Amino acid sequence: MREQLIRLTIDGMRCAGCVSKVEAALNGVAGVRRASINLVDRTATVELEGAADAQAANALIAAVQAAGYDASTQQGAEDIAQQQQAEQQQFRALLKRSLLAGAVGAPLLINLFLHDLPTTTAAPRLWLLIAAITLATMRYAGGHFYLAAWRALTHHSATMDTLIATGTGTAWLYSVAIILWPTIVPEAVAGMGRHAYFDAALIIIALINLGHALELRARGKTSEAIRRLIGLQAEQARVVRDDSEISLPIAEIVPGDLIRVRPGEKIPVDGEVMEGASSVDESMLTGEPIPVHKSPGDTVVGGTINGSGSFLYTAQHVGADSVLARIIEMVRNAQASKPRIGRIVDRVAGVFVPTVLIIALLTALIWLNFGPQPRISFALLAAMTVVIIACPCALGLATPISLIVGIGKAAEFGILIRKGEALERAAKLTTMVLDKTGTVTEGRPAVTDLIGEQPERILQLAAALESGSEHPLAAAIVAKAEAAQLPRSVCEDFRAESGRGVRGVVDGHQLLLGNATMMAAGSVTLPDSITAQCNALAEQTKTPILLACDGAFLGIIAVADPIKQDAKTAIAQMQAAGLKVVMLTGDHHRTAQAVAAEVGISHIFAEVTPADKARKVAELQAAGEIVGMVGDGINDAPALSRADVGFAIGAGTDVAIAAADVTLMRSSLTALLTAIEISRATLRNIKQNLFGAFIYNTLGIPVAAGALYPLLGLMLNPMLAGAAMAMSSVTVVSNANRLRLFRPQSERTKDAPC
Repeated sequence: MREQLIRLTIDGMRCAGCVSKVEAALNGVAGVRRASINLVDRTATVELEGAADAQAANALIAAVQAAGYDASTQQGAEDIAQQQQAEQQQFRALLKRSLLAGAVGAPLLINLFLHDLPTTTAAPRLWLLIAAITLATMRYAGGHFYLAAWRALTHHSATMDTLIATGTGTAWLYSVAIILWPTIVPEAVAGMGRHAYFDAALIIIALINLGHALELRARGKTSEAIRRLIGLQAEQARVVRDDSEISLPIAEIVPGDLIRVRPGEKIPVDGEVMEGASSVDESMLTGEPIPVHKSPGDTVVGGTINGSGSFLYTAQHVGADSVLARIIEMVRNAQASKPRIGRIVDRVAGVFVPTVLIIALLTALIWLNFGPQPRISFALLAAMTVVIIACPCALGLATPISLIVGIGKAAEFGILIRKGEALERAAKLTTMVLDKTGTVTEGRPAVTDLIGEQPERILQLAAALESGSEHPLAAAIVAKAEAAQLPRSVCEDFRAESGRGVRGVVDGHQLLLGNATMMAAGSVTLPDSITAQCNALAEQTKTPILLACDGAFLGIIAVADPIKQDAKTAIAQMQAAGLKVVMLTGDHHRTAQAVAAEVGISHIFAEVTPADKARKVAELQAAGEIVGMVGDGINDAPALSRADVGFAIGAGTDVAIAAADVTLMRSSLTALLTAIEISRATLRNIKQNLFGAFIYNTLGIPVAAGALYPLLGLMLNPMLAGAAMAMSSVTVVSNANRLRLFRPQSERTKDAPC
């Protein structure tokens, strides 16, 4: 059964600890194949074994609510716009809360140095009033922390909110206790011990809210790729009905509608040109800035920009079936997926908060039993600082934030990545396997030679036999026959033999068309001179195709497929980047050698069947290579699926694209190099983020617990811990956003002046 997807918006997730809980809840629902949570945009992508209907969605929402969070279904592009608006409102709300908490807490913090207010013992009523004002401010500015912490507690779990609520709540309760019962701290050490920590509680809440607001603003930039793609969609279309033109929203366009596009307009939906001609800017689709000429019979894609011409075209694919809609969905699914390194981090984060609470408790006990006087004050400070500084926000954001930016950056260059695992694996590739036809070569071959006593007869029979085939070589033969205006015969009992050729009956004659292996299988004897001619053609990078009629050899059709302009340069760059490049083809061995020699490839596998292609990939993997495979045909699908990362050339077949992990919308090997560069840059960025997050917590927790006090007499202030915790998330997000400025070397080389 075809797997179905449901995308949910999750409310209440704040840290990586939440991710593991929500994922566990969703994966526990019957019929769920896999659930993946994206902490950055607070979404869940759920793969189902059955239909993605309302009943399945309700079951998923109920599971999320049972885990202590809220959820709602996402429908499409309109949800992203609503989410952006909600994030702007949340940003303003967080700033207001931060400003209020800071405004109330700042005078108390200043008093810590100026001592303008009387002590808690001298004016307990004044301090009780301050306690009440502080509590009201904490409720307004930090109420979301306490509510989320309570919900987590009722579901027997702990989150980032638990740490914040515990730290600030303990500070307030301790301060009130000191006001009401000052004697709990001995008179001899009353100075420091009887200090009220209302300032710390308020400033911590202010700093954390400010950090979340800055994080939210920076996080919003990471989704610009999706928003730009959505912005490419036209809003209106000029539809021709009953000999008149009317303007309709694209939501009302149906397949078969006749649409007029004027100069400079955005093409509304996918379709086929019926009348007129123009050049179309397809850079949003391929990353290539050069306009593409369109005339009757050509296809156009919604979201591309018409040039100076005008044309009529018939709508074919609309709504979710359009190319742009499928690209948006592919990018969203990829951004929601999780590489292996991200799943490891989630498992660590799942036990991180409970571990921190245990460390904070042990810290308090150590200070209470072995610390200097006033022990209770030292214990409170150390424990509160530990829980504040250890919030795993940065840890949870480290992987998904880089993944979102990296996949969006790839989409800018016409590279569509299906899942995060592919992005991670592409960075580690050691061998790149290239199919020849359509990958190294243009894939638009043409007949160059007809060798035999009856050239026209050879071409006529071959064209009749190949008329039902979709192979590029078959198209070249049929096109040559049509150009020569030869009569078309009907082929019967047509059969294609993978990796060999085709056979069938034309005008009552049994025909075989293919390579030498095909001839041998049909018991056709080839003269030595024919073998020599085939070798000579192959050395000229021409593919010799042999034709036999009723068991007797009839002639040779030579087909040449020009090598892509950027192939040699791109292959040299791959080799310079440390990749071993291998060419894999079903073509004649000498032809493969000639093409390989021209582009600088030394490792070749020729005359291989589709099954052999997959087997060769497996052999390379068994030898310890991490293999990428690039292809564009149906016969490449098994090898694309078998490779560690499959790259499909976008101009290839739907089967190849479906089997691949990465789709290159440009039929260019430079795009392949760009994909690898982006994947390496993204993985490097993820590792930088994780290193920073782990180092922050590894060093921060011991310092917060008081490790420096025996040596230097220093204790980390809880307010500084709050500021450091808030800024750690902003740092991770800012580092990820550096990827938005990344420009691959392959693209810089391509744009360089000659």
